[in-house]
Amino acid sequence: MIETTLPEPDHISELRRQLRRFVAEKAPRDKRRAWDEAHDWPRDLFGELAALGLCGLTIDEADGGLGQDIVAAVAVIEELSRAGPFLAGPYIHCAFYGGMNISENGSPDQKRRLLPALARGELMFAYGLSEPDVGGDLSSVKTRGRVEGDDLVINGAKRWCTGADWADYIYCLINTAPDAPRREALTFVLIPARAAGVSTSPIEHVNLRYTASCDVHFDDVRIPLDAVVGGPDRLNKAWSMLAGRALDVEKLEVAACTFGFAQAAVEEAWRYAQERVQFGKAIAGHQAVAHRLVTARTRLEACRHMLYHAARLADAGAPCGIETSMAKLFIADTGVEIALACQQVMGAYALSDAYDMDRNVRDLLGMPIVGGSSDMQRNNLAALWRLKA
Repeated sequence: MIETTLPEPDHISELRRQLRRFVAEKAPRDKRRAWDEAHDWPRDLFGELAALGLCGLTIDEADGGLGQDIVAAVAVIEELSRAGPFLAGPYIHCAFYGGMNISENGSPDQKRRLLPALARGELMFAYGLSEPDVGGDLSSVKTRGRVEGDDLVINGAKRWCTGADWADYIYCLINTAPDAPRREALTFVLIPARAAGVSTSPIEHVNLRYTASCDVHFDDVRIPLDAVVGGPDRLNKAWSMLAGRALDVEKLEVAACTFGFAQAAVEEAWRYAQERVQFGKAIAGHQAVAHRLVTARTRLEACRHMLYHAARLADAGAPCGIETSMAKLFIADTGVEIALACQQVMGAYALSDAYDMDRNVRDLLGMPIVGGSSDMQRNNLAALWRLKA
């Protein structure tokens, strides 16, 4: 197994050791294949993982967590992702979609009610951001919320709302002032996923098969104004939340998953090349194969440095919008290069169910798209660097 090459605190090194032992014992390959085929994840096993307290790494101690430690939380995603998305995905839904967002943006009442349960791994959030006609341009969301007394009544639709069929809440971006400028019309709300008027339908997809993604429809869904993220005073003020620290960390979540998948691909190809004999010697002894593997591992190390540099900045509360966008862009695009190189090393076996390479390639091919596409990150960086025509 490829070990980390960066200095890190002892508690994170110990955390890695515990997670590797946990995954090896609890999530063997036959179970991972079954979860992938079923588009499912193990609720009982996630409960055991949550019992270790790891969901509290994005939540302050005063709110029931372990204290925010973004570097440690990123390491958790990395280690879990080496075995695929089946535990890493639910961990993100709980600790990041839930714990991180409510820690950063929740009202005092929301923090009191939700954060202790999120720290225990007892609540799951899904993101309701994209819509059938809205992808990266989130300020153009068409899902509407109108104020009626002390309630919001919501109508509209969301797409790619992964986990909406089993989440407890949908962390949903809506337009609550259709006549105002777009960035002054946005509100985040917490919609109970099983509220009256909420309906979901699955979307088949080839990557990240720990669950189906979903189309979600809201038909006169009524929620109290207290469900506005941050409280009623945050009505029409979600744009700053979109551009804040939680978004920077969101990019790190996706980058950490990608890095874990890429490590698994390199490790499998590395082992295979030393076991597979052709023309009288292990194929790792053939220059063409050795060069592919060395290049893939070198790119992997570059990804590691970029990921944890950005994570340390985020953990310190330092400005890191540039670094997190660069990490998401570089690791996602480089992960595809790593995937294809490792697939070529393994040849036809990389296309079979005898190895995990088929799943890792599928997952890695999608990472430049999910969580803010590579082109969106380039746009972000051009703006942050004030690159003008």
